[in-house]
Amino acid sequence: MSEAAAPATDIPPFRYTAALADEIENRWQDTWEREGTFHAPNPTGPLADPGHPRAGAEKLYVLDMFPYPSGAGLHVGHPLGYIGTDCYARYQRMTGRNVLHAMGFDAFGLPAEQYAVQTGTHPRTTTVANIERYKAQLRRLGLGHDERRSVATIDTDFYRWTQWIFLQIFNSWYDADARKARPVAELIAEFEGGNRPTPDGRPWAELTVAERRRVVDDHRLAYVSEAPVNWCPGLGTVLANEEVTADGRSERGNFPVFKRNLKQWMMRITAYGDRLLDDLDTLDWPEPIKLQQRNWIGRSTGAHIDFPTAAAPVRVFTTRPDTIFGATYMVLAPEHELVDVLTPVAWPEGTKDAWTGGHAGPREAVEAYRKAAAAKTDVERQADSKEKTGVFVGAWATNPVTGGQIPIFIADYVLAGYGTGAIMAVPAQDERDWAFAEVFDLPIVRTVAPPEGFDGKAFTGDGPAINSAAPDRGVDLDGLGVAEAKARIIEWLEANGHGAGAVTWRLRDWLFSRQRYWGEPFPIVYDSTGAPIALPESMLPVELPEVDDFSPKTFDPEDAQSNPETPLSRRRDWVEVELDLGDGPKRYTRETNVMPQWAGSCWYELRYLDPTDSQRFADPENEAYWMGPRRPGDCGGTDLYVGGAEHAVLHLLYARFWHKVLFDLGHVSSFEPFRRLFNQGMIQAYAFVDARGAYVPAEEVVEVDGRWFHGETEVRREYGKMGKSLKNVVTPDDMCAAYGADTFRVYEMSMGPLEVSRPWETRAVVGSYRFLQRVWRTVVDEQTGDSRVTDAPADEATRRLLHKVIDGVRADMDGVRFNTAIAKLIELTNGLTQLAATPREVAEPLVLMVAPFAPHLAEELWRRLGHDTSLAYADFPVADPALLVAESVTYPVQVNGKVRGRIEVAADASEETVRAAALEAVAGALAGKEPRKVIVVKGRMVSVVA
Repeated sequence: MSEAAAPATDIPPFRYTAALADEIENRWQDTWEREGTFHAPNPTGPLADPGHPRAGAEKLYVLDMFPYPSGAGLHVGHPLGYIGTDCYARYQRMTGRNVLHAMGFDAFGLPAEQYAVQTGTHPRTTTVANIERYKAQLRRLGLGHDERRSVATIDTDFYRWTQWIFLQIFNSWYDADARKARPVAELIAEFEGGNRPTPDGRPWAELTVAERRRVVDDHRLAYVSEAPVNWCPGLGTVLANEEVTADGRSERGNFPVFKRNLKQWMMRITAYGDRLLDDLDTLDWPEPIKLQQRNWIGRSTGAHIDFPTAAAPVRVFTTRPDTIFGATYMVLAPEHELVDVLTPVAWPEGTKDAWTGGHAGPREAVEAYRKAAAAKTDVERQADSKEKTGVFVGAWATNPVTGGQIPIFIADYVLAGYGTGAIMAVPAQDERDWAFAEVFDLPIVRTVAPPEGFDGKAFTGDGPAINSAAPDRGVDLDGLGVAEAKARIIEWLEANGHGAGAVTWRLRDWLFSRQRYWGEPFPIVYDSTGAPIALPESMLPVELPEVDDFSPKTFDPEDAQSNPETPLSRRRDWVEVELDLGDGPKRYTRETNVMPQWAGSCWYELRYLDPTDSQRFADPENEAYWMGPRRPGDCGGTDLYVGGAEHAVLHLLYARFWHKVLFDLGHVSSFEPFRRLFNQGMIQAYAFVDARGAYVPAEEVVEVDGRWFHGETEVRREYGKMGKSLKNVVTPDDMCAAYGADTFRVYEMSMGPLEVSRPWETRAVVGSYRFLQRVWRTVVDEQTGDSRVTDAPADEATRRLLHKVIDGVRADMDGVRFNTAIAKLIELTNGLTQLAATPREVAEPLVLMVAPFAPHLAEELWRRLGHDTSLAYADFPVADPALLVAESVTYPVQVNGKVRGRIEVAADASEETVRAAALEAVAGALAGKEPRKVIVVKGRMVSVVA
């Protein structure tokens, strides 16, 4: 039986118990809220407070990845990072810094909408209820947030600014020469002034209004495109590449995902590829996260090459232009725009039977192949183990360096959304191309010499160029290494108009439309020509209308050809509107897609800065104070951002992109949103499975001799994540009820390094509970409730221990090593329990050091120590350097590798003194033998070789 559950008669009347903890914690939470203890003052505006103890002080902005408020509420794994940031923020506040720490909610999302589809309950109803539950759970943990700054992405006064930022992006273009976004108005001025040529070379004045709009729209950072997208019928929406798993299924719901051509909003994130990649070097982020971003962005250097055909040139991108002499055929994605143009009615003379797929004509063959490819996911199409399939389109291209004719195929292993959707196939240097060439009886020409003795098929390594000369065309690569051969062929391609050196990206433009209801409406309408028009800022926010049916159509999870029908499109009275946009009342049609859930999380950290400002998303002075660069060359941004590593690509990449656009347009002072990133680990748990494979409640399982039983039935133990379906959930509410929030906080912070995943063990929580009971007893007499603190000075040993702990705890807190800081506090507390009374000079620093971890208990003890104000702004203890110098040192003494004694000598003792004391201490072990060698390791040990 734990102390928390012991019978009341066994408990001293003033012991720190779960019941007392509950009373103390609720009282102090009320006090903090009533007094606005954690309100962080802004430099200007309604949240400024010149009389605040930290007004004008050095700032610190601590940010958590804000949660999605699910109906299940929090389990003990969720608040790990939130408690960690709270401990850090409390410590830094006590060191004199003005700390901004707030919490909001990422509240748009599919779960609430799917629940609405099933039950008819409005997503806002369930989401708001979930938010209130989360707020109550987080409050119970004593988190020191500035509640005035809390936001939810579903609030209209929040998503008004999400829509405003979208308009900034829509009304901008990327100037590659300036390497920054600029307003579209400046682009139009360049066209008008003749400083920038139009795409077809005609003067701007000669273009029609519709032609001008198309030119401008083709430059916008947010644009509409009909392109291959990830269509997920099971969710009734399209997905960004980052939302599709490696298995070709939806990250949420695990539904199959198919390629479809649909008209969608896109964000030109690829324009920022270089900056997103290069600026990673300015960030204090974990290297694995940086590596994931680098790999996702995927910068490749090579060349674009045009292969002439009878219809139009086919452009490819290759990282190995030096192998072009070995390009013996071409492959286009089945969806490639030139396939229909290139495909004739009948097979040309000489077409091999293996190329036709058994069809009478090329058009029938192409149509059948396309249909089959559309039913496959991208992962299935690109699987190396998959049998290579394809069909000849009935057309030929010209290899520009050889002048030879090469056949053009379509094959599903080439994707329209990657590169140019076409490849030059060099089977001798690519394994997939080799496999395809074998199936379709196509030539194979080696252009890179493999090493001597190589007897494989495709050679993918480096070597000198061979079979790569066309003297009559003025190009000869034979004998050159890869780098030199690349440079020479690119020079030749550019000189002869067949291509150019290029950089491409694995990163694709961001698909920004969702065919759902529960999301931010676009601030866009379409005119009678179908062109998109931005609404003026005065018409923001565009609010979500009420609808009767939340479900997208068609909801067939296995039908790749099902078409989306958005819930908003059924509200015709909302979709079709009459507006005056400056040229008189006209009829317009609203955009009926909504933004993805990522939109609000791309900028929420900026709204915390100034959530009451109705004229701007943040006052520039407040933004610069909290997020501006600290020194020239600094990237700026939040000082600490804590969240899960699962957001390495999606959220972090999108947020960096939006922030850089806002920086280019002068709306923010930092060019990165998050200067320092810290990934907390996961709390995992044991689950138990019976013989049927069914999970049983973990709390009902008992261990007997290393085996586990549920009742009389033996069960098998598994280790992994915590979840309701696994019947192993432990909630923070349960822990607070059993031990108190402070015990729960201390346990989570002491389980191990914050960045490391660790197993939850409810039985181990009692150790943290007993530690806090000992802290309580250093100040309070459990029998009388009187103070145990004396004003008499501490003895020298206690004083030295105190300052050693202060020094260590400060270093640990700065380094986010909370578990080792708590270990040091336990050491100090254990030392104090041996004293008849606790010296005030030790009790007060101990309480202050405990405060970040157990703030309620610390506040209560601080009050009992005679202080009438909160310790939230008390000075954190500082160690006296003079007391950190040890007076004596204990040396273990080894004889032939085994410790045979210990000596204590003065810290400044000479080596001769240490040697003499050591030999005296182990004289019995030497038994009169003369030592052959005595080694003194200063301050560490003495080794005697007998």
